[in-house]
Amino acid sequence: QVQLVESGGGLVQAGGSLRLSCAASGRTFSTYAMGWFRQAPGKEREFVAAISWSSGRTYYADSVKGRFTISRDNAKNTVYLQMNSLKPEDTAVYYCAADRRGWGSPNGYEYDYWGQGTQVTVSS
Repeated sequence: QVQLVESGGGLVQAGGSLRLSCAASGRTFSTYAMGWFRQAPGKEREFVAAISWSSGRTYYADSVKGRFTISRDNAKNTVYLQMNSLKPEDTAVYYCAADRRGWGSPNGYEYDYWGQGTQVTVSS
């Protein structure tokens, strides 16, 4: 069992930056791929970024490529999402998720554990 707790959300102006963190419990964190997803009001959940267990592979949605960076620190059981050049359309609840298979995926249904989410609001 893995428990995930996101933090770092908040209100920021367009063009600003935020760094989200996701702290994981459990000794097997280093074997899991990790992903970030988001859901805006009235919209379906969408993939944002993913990272393999070893950080050897990263994946990004086209909408965030070049602006967001996913990273992880296995010693701290934490995955990060650095978000730069934020836009109002980035406003959403951001969720981290863990995938036991280890290599990462843009498909939410392939993730086994989810956090409760953290709100990110970007004002224009």
